[in-house]
Amino acid sequence: MKEMSFIKSVLATVVGIMAFFAIMLCFFIGSLVGIAFSSSSPSIADNSVFVINLDGDLTERASSNPLQKIMGTQKTSLALDDMIANIKKAKANDKIKGIFLDCGSLGTSTASLEEIRRQLLDFKKSGKWIIAYADNYDADTYYLATVANKVLIHEQGGLDWHGLASNNLLLKDALAKFGIKFAVTKVGKYKSAPETLTADKMSEPNREQITAYMNGIWNNIVKGVSDSRKISAEKLNEYADSLITFSPAKDYLKYHLVDQLVSGNDEVRAVVKKMLGIGKDDDIKTVSMATMSKQEDVDTDGDEIAVYYAYGDIVDDPSTGINAASDEIVGNTVSDDLMKLADDKEVKAVVIRVNSGGGSAFASEKMWQAVKYLKGKKPVVVSMGDLAASGGYYMSCLANWIVAEKTTLTGSIGIFGMFRDLSDLLTNKLGVKYETLKTNEHSDFGNMFRSFNESEKALLEKYITRGYDLFLSRVAEGRKMTKDQVNEIAQGRVWLGEDALKNKLVDEIGGIDAALAKAAKLARMEKYHTQAYPSAEDFNLNALLDQQEQDILNEKLTGVFGEYYSTFKFIQTIDKQNHIQARIPFIMEINL
Repeated sequence: MKEMSFIKSVLATVVGIMAFFAIMLCFFIGSLVGIAFSSSSPSIADNSVFVINLDGDLTERASSNPLQKIMGTQKTSLALDDMIANIKKAKANDKIKGIFLDCGSLGTSTASLEEIRRQLLDFKKSGKWIIAYADNYDADTYYLATVANKVLIHEQGGLDWHGLASNNLLLKDALAKFGIKFAVTKVGKYKSAPETLTADKMSEPNREQITAYMNGIWNNIVKGVSDSRKISAEKLNEYADSLITFSPAKDYLKYHLVDQLVSGNDEVRAVVKKMLGIGKDDDIKTVSMATMSKQEDVDTDGDEIAVYYAYGDIVDDPSTGINAASDEIVGNTVSDDLMKLADDKEVKAVVIRVNSGGGSAFASEKMWQAVKYLKGKKPVVVSMGDLAASGGYYMSCLANWIVAEKTTLTGSIGIFGMFRDLSDLLTNKLGVKYETLKTNEHSDFGNMFRSFNESEKALLEKYITRGYDLFLSRVAEGRKMTKDQVNEIAQGRVWLGEDALKNKLVDEIGGIDAALAKAAKLARMEKYHTQAYPSAEDFNLNALLDQQEQDILNEKLTGVFGEYYSTFKFIQTIDKQNHIQARIPFIMEINL
């Protein structure tokens, strides 16, 4: 009897577990079905306001992972591609009368802000209005808010306006305490990426380039605010120098930095109602970013221009496990995708949207070759985002036309090789002893118990120099320059987009719209529609669960390490990286 009871208990447990998973599966499938049905276009009421919540980290492209929708972790409203498309939809929709910018703290780079600002200014040209409000503005959101017809701030709020600062992490001495050092070979006096791990102070060339592009970024922000608020650049810099961040809000009104102080949401709503021309007792009809995303695209006619998104670190193979990143440019994958677009007869031109600080030089070379094949079949235009530097520039330089924002960080034409040296940690710190037997002179190359010898260093230098020479050749072919001409503006130097234009590294200042217009012109199109690539992957539950786990882990670690997470992650994975790196500094953190 006891045996029967035990068996019944086990069976009941098994049945219970199976039932639980069956219920969870039904819930999951039901959620996916719900998402699918909710994708139909909801109606928009007359006299509505489109609300854009500027709070959180801005990504290049909206996530295609349905688990993020189910778990409430998707940041669709903060995807640049969605935001641009939705502002255009709002402009074209007669039922939308204006935009309300709900400003918080926006994590992004200035080039993305330029793109959003341009779209907002274009929205206003249609005769519609924009209202911006924040309890506290940071410089990012204030830069966007100044396009508004009215800039509102809480009467006890603040405006963080103090200029830019660049934090440059130097870990050499800290790592030495643990017996860790790095052997580095580089070409290009401005190629400063290794300094984070190998220097105890900034090199003068690096100080020069950072100062140049930081001042350029700040000057562009100041000019934008100056043009919109009709305040001189001199005054705006004076306000920054006096740290008006700690001034009372009434001073912002006096300085004409804002238009109105409000005590709470009721006063904000009153301003919006006045702009809508409705009574104080009437309700405001709002349209969210999610609702706007479900509206039909503005342009659906004509031939297809493919917009291929390439953003993140450039790698040879996708990273896995704890080191996995949600945003990567995998050389083989991108190359295959571009070759398919080249052979797709429905696609008449391709715009490659690049947002990358580089990575593997080998992967960059493979993508350069793929762009060459693609360019032989149809026009190729590159639209540069926040970053298109080093490997990001390598993969871009052969395009028929290159469009960059004024504050895009690009160039950085240089190469370095980096190898982790643990010999001091193992032999001196830990007391590990070893003996090596070998058949040839360099059989133990890369031995973790010793540093590189002079012969090996010389061989590595030739290896890296050969990589740099190839990089120069690729740029020279793409930009129709001589290698000597490229070398003069290369040396690993990072340029702002507006300076890259002067140096003929890019062809035009603008955003994705300018790139599309040029692609259409090159392909002789009068009307066109766009299709984003790569498309969402086929449904794979295991892959989605892995991606969700990786996204959550990366988000948590970023929360712990903040701006320094990318550096620690690179140190951890350096042995898995390609030996030749075409990469800008690990940390391009400029604090507004």
